[in-house]
Amino acid sequence: MSAPRTERRRFQRIAFDAATELAQGERRWTVELHDLSLKGLLVKRPRDWNGDPDQPFSATITLDSETRLQMEVVLTRTHDGLLGFVCRHIDLDSISHLRRLVELNLGDESLLERELAALGEEH
Repeated sequence: MSAPRTERRRFQRIAFDAATELAQGERRWTVELHDLSLKGLLVKRPRDWNGDPDQPFSATITLDSETRLQMEVVLTRTHDGLLGFVCRHIDLDSISHLRRLVELNLGDESLLERELAALGEEH
């Protein structure tokens, strides 16, 4: 039996402050990261925003001088000066760092395992 739409699984968002850049072709925007999850990220819309919502973006989140999360994302929503992106591809190193970041912020490994299982169900 499938769950009603009102019970759709949601991924825990983590408020996180890290240097973040979006790129699309030759265009680049430094953005303020609002939050992120295993599923994607939410950023503050930059003033000079002119991204093509029909094309993918590259997102780079710098955690420290040696650690970066890199993912291919697509714009899925704009609301109240925020841009919401869903991850379409992430490399193994980046997902490992993201998983650890989520695990540390959730503080409960069972929640992390549930989110990872949900992520696998969507693909």
